[in-house]
Amino acid sequence: MTDKIVRIGGASGFWGDSGVAAPQLVRRAEVDYLVFDYLAEITMSIMARMRAKDPNAGYAVDFVAVALKQVIREIADRNIRVVSNAGGVNPRACADAIRALAAEAGVKIKVAHVEGDDLLPREEALRKAGITEMFSGAAFPDKCWSINAYLGAIPVARALDAGAQIVVTGRAVDSAVTLGPLMHEFGWAEDAYDLLAAGSLCGHILECGAQATGGLFTDYQDVPDWDDIGYPIAECAADGSFTVTKPDGTGGIVVPGTVKEQLLYEIGDPSAYLLPDVTCDFTGVEVTETGKDRVLVTGARGRAPSPHYKVSATFQDGFKAVATMVIGGWDAVGKCRKTAEAILKRTRRMLAEQNMGDYTETSIEVLGGESMYGAHSRTLGAREAIMKLAVKHPDAKALSMFAREIAPAGTSFSQGTTGFGGGRPKPQPVIRLFSCLVAKRELDVRVHLDGTEIPVSIPMDGGLDTNDITRPEPVAAAAPEGPLVEVPLLAIAHGRSGDKGAHANIGIVARAPEYLPLLRHALTPEVVGDYFAHVFDGEIRVDRYDLPGIGAMNFFLHEALGGGGVASLRTDNQGKAYAQIMMDLPVQVPVAWGVHAAFGRDTAA
Repeated sequence: MTDKIVRIGGASGFWGDSGVAAPQLVRRAEVDYLVFDYLAEITMSIMARMRAKDPNAGYAVDFVAVALKQVIREIADRNIRVVSNAGGVNPRACADAIRALAAEAGVKIKVAHVEGDDLLPREEALRKAGITEMFSGAAFPDKCWSINAYLGAIPVARALDAGAQIVVTGRAVDSAVTLGPLMHEFGWAEDAYDLLAAGSLCGHILECGAQATGGLFTDYQDVPDWDDIGYPIAECAADGSFTVTKPDGTGGIVVPGTVKEQLLYEIGDPSAYLLPDVTCDFTGVEVTETGKDRVLVTGARGRAPSPHYKVSATFQDGFKAVATMVIGGWDAVGKCRKTAEAILKRTRRMLAEQNMGDYTETSIEVLGGESMYGAHSRTLGAREAIMKLAVKHPDAKALSMFAREIAPAGTSFSQGTTGFGGGRPKPQPVIRLFSCLVAKRELDVRVHLDGTEIPVSIPMDGGLDTNDITRPEPVAAAAPEGPLVEVPLLAIAHGRSGDKGAHANIGIVARAPEYLPLLRHALTPEVVGDYFAHVFDGEIRVDRYDLPGIGAMNFFLHEALGGGGVASLRTDNQGKAYAQIMMDLPVQVPVAWGVHAAFGRDTAA
């Protein structure tokens, strides 16, 4: 086993991340690779529309015009290699733009791009094949904006093997931009599943940029210097272990809690985290602090992947419009709600009179009234709030009529009405996600390196059998004993939440090992479902998964985001605040733990 260490810097977590990351990692640290993640399902549909208007568009222009432009000469001089999924729906155009940038800077860089994920040209064939949605069983959409398979790390590794210094992919799983370099550097085989799982976990930690270095950390007060927050660096070894750190002298913080939270971010079953190269098992992962801003991660396990690629298609499903207005004074929350209800009642009557049909969906939220907390809100007496009224309709003309009826509330309804946010709302397309499976043998994956095409062989016969998935023995649940006190969950746990399409996940981490048995007793799926009853679209369904290696649990809330993404009318359409909402859930703990003093709820019995 080699002693070589490969240092990979995570320079972007989404399309729109800060432009400070690449210069920071290049100039204030020593890295071998920069990896950038830009894509989400809605991003693909936006890029598809861009490409439809301009054949040279459809990729993350910020990657070239901002990130690379700042460091292109240093990358070339120091032979830092770069991997990104910035290619979106047009990786070829992205690669061409990089070559033009390099020529302008007077440097020579070998640029490769990966093709094969874009299935939009095969839309009709997929529809005729009778492919259905993998979760709901719904029929294939009538007209798609984008259809892309989630490719893996193998084509990235092959591009690097061929000498590429910069590799651009289209739709690939976020972790592939990290796993590909590790397969190349260490020669990991395509069936070395434990190693592939470890490399994928490394990619999962890096893929959201500064979220691993204190960004979005529950204990935000412990995170210094947000303005200069350090972006993550993974120091990777050939055995799959890696240490998470950040550039010296930067803000942020790397402690076990920040890494654990990122591990839990937007996952489902941690025993079977499905990727195109490997099925990962993160339940035995261990996270150990080894120094200041240094955390060692070990223990990922893997098994064979599925013989299918996950494919995400986006399609338009009518239109939506969102109106907001500020209302002040006594009982502002009640005024907001009554105003929204009156606008709905009036416009529904107008729609009926014009035979335009009813709204397909509506949503009333009061910002400042803790609508995201449902029945748990404690701010019903707020004296200023924002009414947020959102509606959907198949016809954009109906929403134009709706938009005209917002401003009249300023003279017709509640005193204290002021401030119409953003002016008259405009109808916007509702973009929905359709997920399905396509056999890997159906795709032709290839790498293009400066005019040379390199075919990529992908293992087709996955050995995944879901019946073979085993889950760890969880820590036994235990009720608290002795004198008890009620505290918010925040006193004994921290967590992170996010979205998986129309579903949400909430990862909860015990602050100390002795807290975990009580947490498993207190946080049953039924308790969590009841606490979040107001977010479910229909039936309350919550799955709980255990990660004893890091002293954590992951809760998966099915159909809890109002459709998720831009299809949702909710303010929190990606579940980003769900973990924070859950931190206020009351739990009974022993007084002897001494955790109640800081939370002002001393109700000891």
